[in-house]
Amino acid sequence: MNIRTRDFIHTKDDLFFATTNYIHPKDRVLAFLRYVPDESGDRTKNGVKYSKLSSDESYSYLRENYPEYLYYCDTTNIEMIGVPVDKIKNVIKPEECLKEIRENEENNSNNNKENNILYEKLIDLSDFFHYIGGIPYEKLGISGSILPNLERKSISDIDFVVYGLNNHRIAIETFKKYKDKEILISNKPVRLNSIDDTFWNRLYEKRIKDSSLTKEEFSFYESRKNNRGVINGTLFDILLTRDWNEIHGNWGDVKYEKVGEGIIEANIKNSIFAFDNPAVYEIDDLKILKGEKINISEIASFTHTYSGQALDGERIIAQGKVEKVVEIGKDPYYRLVVGTTRESMNEFIKLKGKS
Repeated sequence: MNIRTRDFIHTKDDLFFATTNYIHPKDRVLAFLRYVPDESGDRTKNGVKYSKLSSDESYSYLRENYPEYLYYCDTTNIEMIGVPVDKIKNVIKPEECLKEIRENEENNSNNNKENNILYEKLIDLSDFFHYIGGIPYEKLGISGSILPNLERKSISDIDFVVYGLNNHRIAIETFKKYKDKEILISNKPVRLNSIDDTFWNRLYEKRIKDSSLTKEEFSFYESRKNNRGVINGTLFDILLTRDWNEIHGNWGDVKYEKVGEGIIEANIKNSIFAFDNPAVYEIDDLKILKGEKINISEIASFTHTYSGQALDGERIIAQGKVEKVVEIGKDPYYRLVVGTTRESMNEFIKLKGKS
């Protein structure tokens, strides 16, 4: 099934899901419920109002209204959200959405001036990464609320997608080099800015729901990642989705077994997949601070908060859930999972000594 991370699914029950995996079971697509019909909702599409749900709200809503979307996964050994294939109305793809917006720059589907302004910023972003970064337009896309056309026009962020590990690296490096500078693209001035203090409170409140990171810690890590900025007053993220030739394996090849909770200290050995979903960090020189004394060889994070959190050679402290990974044809190994929920309660990755 050609559905990958950051695609959206619209179901026959008028629910909108964001896909969370590259590989799926034959009869389901792994995803999180993001938007549901709601008469008191704060966004509108085709005359219907919708609300956005948190992770906990998603499970509660489905359990009460559509329990068939929940199932116990024998691969991860936890209850998960999986859209049954026969419930899919259509799949909405970031690269196709961006192409359509670009093609309809002068006359978008809503013919709404506020919407056009947001779309103009998105087009400027795609031009920046195409002309300045050299990334083909077909390797760029838009996800988040804009993808299903459920954005709140004056305040929604731009979840900009770059396809391919190398293309994403180029995008990050290009933004790092040119941020806070005005450049001309096709004779039009474009400026991508760093995040300033006016945005930190909103970002922190959106992402951090406990005391795992202070606002100062959060802003320190986010500032150095170079995967988030501001264009004409609108926040944008530079998100990675693997290209098709970078996706390997079949559903069921890997199984995960719960071990317990743990706190570790380790060196980052390889962070090439640090912006992927999940973000993965190979580690060595391990020290177990809490939990069973076993050889944990990687950290996996399922929350955007800890994507790109640490670089090769840095020493970190991390807290999360320990899992045993059993993969066909390979020796079993252990990993620490950070971000078992979107809000990542009591789970974190930090540099040692940085607090």
